[in-house]
Amino acid sequence: MINALPEQVAAIRRFSRFYTRRIGAMDAAYLGGPYVLAEVRALYEIAHADGVTPKALAELTGLDPGYLSRILGRFDRDGLTLRQRSAQDGRSVTLRLTDRGRQVFGELQMRSDGLVEDLIAPLPDKARARLTAAMAGIEQLMAAPARSEIILRQHRAGDMGWVIWRHAVTYARDFGYDGRFEAMVARIAADFIEGFDPMRERCWIAEREGEIVGSVFLAKGDGDEAKLRLFLIEASVRGRGLGKRLVAECVAFARSAGYGGINLWTQSNLIAARAVYAGAGFALIESRPHRQWGPDLVGETWRLRF
Repeated sequence: MINALPEQVAAIRRFSRFYTRRIGAMDAAYLGGPYVLAEVRALYEIAHADGVTPKALAELTGLDPGYLSRILGRFDRDGLTLRQRSAQDGRSVTLRLTDRGRQVFGELQMRSDGLVEDLIAPLPDKARARLTAAMAGIEQLMAAPARSEIILRQHRAGDMGWVIWRHAVTYARDFGYDGRFEAMVARIAADFIEGFDPMRERCWIAEREGEIVGSVFLAKGDGDEAKLRLFLIEASVRGRGLGKRLVAECVAFARSAGYGGINLWTQSNLIAARAVYAGAGFALIESRPHRQWGPDLVGETWRLRF
């Protein structure tokens, strides 16, 4: 399980306080009317359903059934709703708005639209577009399953920029590698693209919900061996077996392409990656200290023979 960072939790709570304050969600009279936000939400769902049971309404709104019952009692007293016996289940009722209920809801809808228009009116057109796109992104992310599917695909235009950027940022942040490491990754990526042989080489890009979360390359090496290169898994998806999947793809492709084995060069401090290599059958054959991107580094050569 990947826990949210404290600063992420704080940022979300800060935004929640900001937004609920701006739209008046905590006001005793939401939108200047006699009803609080929860009541307006219940009224909205009734208005947009062709008859809804109290149980279904509780599921739609997420409101506690006891609290919802008190809200519906108020709607009854105010003449906003009409209860009818359900045709499917005589033990249940369906809720619909009365003429007065539709009038009250229509007035609240107009006030809600006006509130939003007032909020965004000072913004220029481009800022409004950014705002609505950001909100759509939040909705999509929050509605997505916590463990959405990760797909593997071959590389396409723009992917090499991501590979270089994420390697540089990740290894500088986590291990203190300097700019020479980024330069090396850029050279590997450039060489791969310029000399790409689709029959003997492959790049896999891991994607989740349209976002790249990992990569691995299999390139031509010396003799009958291929090279496994630029293996990276984003922290947000670690622990889900993605590393094993990517390395397994490399091994399967190398076999089908007629290679006699695979070798790779990694660093002794990349513990998680080394575990994946060992699990796939690679063996450590050489260790040698170096200072290519920083002090106290130990490069390791691993090999898998078929």
